[in-house]
Amino acid sequence: MASRTRRHGAATGARDGSRRRRLPLRLLLPVLVLVALMAMLMLRGYVHSEILADHRVQPPAATDRVPQKILEGGPVIDTRGGRTDSLSVPDHRLVLTFDDGPDPTWTPRVLDVLKKHDAHAVFFVTGTMASRYPDLVKRMVDEGHEIGLHTFNHPDLSFQSKKRIDWELSQNQLAITGAAGIRTSLFRPPYSSFSDAMDNKSWPVTEYIGSRGYITVVNNTDSEDWKKPGVDEIIRRATPEGGKGAIVLMHDSGGDRHQTVQALDRFLPDLKQKGYEFDNLTEALDAPSAHSEVTGAELWKGKAWIFLVQASEKITDGLVVGLAVIGTLVIGRFVLMLLLSGIHARRVRRKGFRWGPPVTEPVTVLVPAYNEAKCIENTVRSLMASDHPVEVIVIDDGSSDGTARIVEAMGLPNVRVIRQLNAGKPAALNRGLANARHDIVVMMDGDTVFEPSTVRELVQPFGDPKVGAVAGNAKVGNKDSLIGAWQHIEYVMGFNLDRRMYDVLRCMPTIPGAVGAFRRSALQPIGGMSDDTLAEDTDVTMALHRAGWRVVYAENARAWTEAPESVQQLWSQRYRWSYGTMQAIWKHRRAVIERGPSGRFGRVGLPFVSLFMVVAPLLAPLIDVFLLYGIVFGPTEKTIVAWLGVLAIQAFCAAYAFRLDRERMTHLISLPLQQILYRQLMYVVLLQSWITALTGGRLRWQKLRRTGVVEAPGGGSVPSQRSHSSNDRRPVA
Repeated sequence: MASRTRRHGAATGARDGSRRRRLPLRLLLPVLVLVALMAMLMLRGYVHSEILADHRVQPPAATDRVPQKILEGGPVIDTRGGRTDSLSVPDHRLVLTFDDGPDPTWTPRVLDVLKKHDAHAVFFVTGTMASRYPDLVKRMVDEGHEIGLHTFNHPDLSFQSKKRIDWELSQNQLAITGAAGIRTSLFRPPYSSFSDAMDNKSWPVTEYIGSRGYITVVNNTDSEDWKKPGVDEIIRRATPEGGKGAIVLMHDSGGDRHQTVQALDRFLPDLKQKGYEFDNLTEALDAPSAHSEVTGAELWKGKAWIFLVQASEKITDGLVVGLAVIGTLVIGRFVLMLLLSGIHARRVRRKGFRWGPPVTEPVTVLVPAYNEAKCIENTVRSLMASDHPVEVIVIDDGSSDGTARIVEAMGLPNVRVIRQLNAGKPAALNRGLANARHDIVVMMDGDTVFEPSTVRELVQPFGDPKVGAVAGNAKVGNKDSLIGAWQHIEYVMGFNLDRRMYDVLRCMPTIPGAVGAFRRSALQPIGGMSDDTLAEDTDVTMALHRAGWRVVYAENARAWTEAPESVQQLWSQRYRWSYGTMQAIWKHRRAVIERGPSGRFGRVGLPFVSLFMVVAPLLAPLIDVFLLYGIVFGPTEKTIVAWLGVLAIQAFCAAYAFRLDRERMTHLISLPLQQILYRQLMYVVLLQSWITALTGGRLRWQKLRRTGVVEAPGGGSVPSQRSHSSNDRRPVA
């Protein structure tokens, strides 16, 4: 019986473990999206000959192994079934052949001229171009022209293995099948010339091509139109002597072909008057068509290939557009930040600047706390060191670690503790608002410490009666780790520089939960702090804007907060922030169509927040995707220079932000690594937030584990005397 119980338990544990190992949908979808995008990008690179392309060209070799009748024979070489035959086109018959297409610009013009003069030709198409422009291949077939293979990626086949040759042929054929529903038996080697140019390197390839069922077609009249020698010269070189038949080499791709098109328009009627016929190859040779219809699985395989290539083209074109958008947004944001933050700094730092009459009356400081035993003592003591009169209310939101008892045991004057069952941060703040004795209310987090001057600096803007809320300057206190240093850069540059810009634009999106102040008379009409979103600070700030209040930034109201110290904690925090911001934007979306202050915020603030806090971070990794692709497959030097240029702009903005905040520049050493790694983490977090929103998911409030190591520079806080084990810094399970 015991044995059966153990087996049942083991089975249950296995099932539980399986459930635990299952990747959540919100994580699986970003991974699948990333894999699909990379696959599309690689497919596009392959089709554009940026991947697996071989541009080597074999120099001329000896010809002693080439049969003499091939060297002295015609341009049509048949080595099928072990034969060694060559054919020539009869007199007064010309077979015009066009290589390297189809081209979206020049092939339609060539086809138009051929149709105008009722002439047929042979188009030797590459698989790359046929895959990208299948409609042109279909038009060629529909208008009676013949199609020939010209390999997929246009390599010199004398360098290639038989396996690679088979691949080039099959992929070229697959593209033609998908485009026009046919197979062809005609083949022209890249870099080929006349039959007498066949040598010991190219002849074995020709024999192998024949063993695969293809007829090799070279030429015996070269227009040399690729040199762009002029219309008259192209016509002269394309005209055979003495009424002989010929296979004429021309090009409908590979560059500007306007001379070719103009030459055709004169060449065709002139030679028709001389008795020439312009046929495709099998018509000229009175042979069966080189085309055979494809049906069944092979046809659908070809159609699937064309569909995937077209999808990759559209997706990567979209990525390029996205890259242009993010480039514009990034540059535009940097220009705005530099310009407007400079205006803000000059305005508030000029001699004699005042918001209004000095604010000296006492204020209430609300400290919502949930299991902040490690931090709460430092937080409260920093408030007691304030040089502005304060009343402190600590709202214990159902803590289980004795947070409330620690505050009560301190026995400090003007400090009250309010206990409530766990109801969340917005409920705790509203409870504090209901018990506040003063109209100006400062809100902070339980893991944050203030400098002695923070409260005074934070409340001075209320000297202006139009100001309803003030954002303080949140600083990272634990910036000694790499993750902390990255967040320090983000706070100084990405948050505080932004707040200066938003202050000037009068559309500040968020009062930071770590350091913010409000008029209670401004909060009460909008219902106080709402729990409709996970970003209650963003939600209430937007509501204040819509109610007509001004929200400003106080640069000298510094608060030191404990930033996440592990990737998991950072993920949890930023996931909540980004998802909550999306919720707040959606909640206040009607402001876009409203009038008055609400409409102004809706048409200025919401677009700025959406572009700079949602769209731009979501598209920003495109810079790194194209960087990686360009380094591996593209113009490496240009790619690196472009990326370094973007990094230089970011470094300049970061240095400017650090100078405004009077921060040490040494922390910017980690900026390049931050741009490579940190941005990708933020991208995945934001993508996951989008997916959560689109799938209707709900996100719980995620409490971060604190260590209590943050103190305010210059005094004002008391170091915690409790020891911190290694477990103190573990991420939340």
